[in-house]
Amino acid sequence: CLQNYKIILTFANYLENNYQKQYFMKELLTRTLFGAIYAGVVIGSILVDACLFGIVFMVVTALAVKEYHKLVQSSVKQTAYAMAASVLLFAFVFFSYNGVSWSYPLLFGYVVVMILSMLHEVIRPNNQTLSHWGHLCSSQLMIALPFSLMTAVLMEDKYLLLALFILVWANDSGAYLLGSLTARSKNGNHKMCPAISPKKSWEGLVGGIILSVAAACVFQVVGWTSSITLTVYPWLNSILLALVVSIFSTLGDLMESQMKRTLGVKDSGKFMPGHGGVLDRFDSLLLVTPVVYFLFLYLPTMF
Repeated sequence: CLQNYKIILTFANYLENNYQKQYFMKELLTRTLFGAIYAGVVIGSILVDACLFGIVFMVVTALAVKEYHKLVQSSVKQTAYAMAASVLLFAFVFFSYNGVSWSYPLLFGYVVVMILSMLHEVIRPNNQTLSHWGHLCSSQLMIALPFSLMTAVLMEDKYLLLALFILVWANDSGAYLLGSLTARSKNGNHKMCPAISPKKSWEGLVGGIILSVAAACVFQVVGWTSSITLTVYPWLNSILLALVVSIFSTLGDLMESQMKRTLGVKDSGKFMPGHGGVLDRFDSLLLVTPVVYFLFLYLPTMF
């Protein structure tokens, strides 16, 4: 009986290991496939046509806002108000940067929708009013505004926007590679915020910066960062861009990790199989884009 038990146990372990390998390969294939589709849509929408980018990312903005309000358990009406406001804000920035004279009614509509959404809480008062107002403003400030500013960067220089996406991807890859490598060392690596994101390390941050700076140097050679005039030194501009993207990309990722940990969820949604929700894919860029826009594009014009 003991021998039969050992045979059965060995066979069960074999089946379990085989299942785990098959599951890992399936997950890897799914992530790779949808990751390639995601990258193709982003790059194509940036390079092909500004209108295509506007349509794609207007939809993405609305979906991201919807995803956020679903996470915080907003009502259907609150979610609808927030989505409508985000679309109006995105459309206003897009059309105003295209020189359309009638874009300001869109801004007026945005203000009206925001006021109506807040008045809705006054008409139907409850003990969650302040919380609902906070969620509304957060979705606009942290999601709708950054996505809208992507169109501003696009209109200034589409290759700079493409460089931002690639720098974020380079930062993630560099952080993963060096972080994973140092984690296998005898003493492991130094965790950055273990209570929020146990896998993030200071070594990973260094790896992300190194790969981002290398990518930024390539962009400087091909002219993708030529529109940056923060300093009189073009190479310094590119290196500063890489540093800013790496730091704020990491902070944006940590902010979303903290939000998900607070809400007790693993992923923000199921928009992309193997990758989670919309916010999971764009969390880093939602903090990077406003910083890059105001620091590298808006600030130099003030002097």
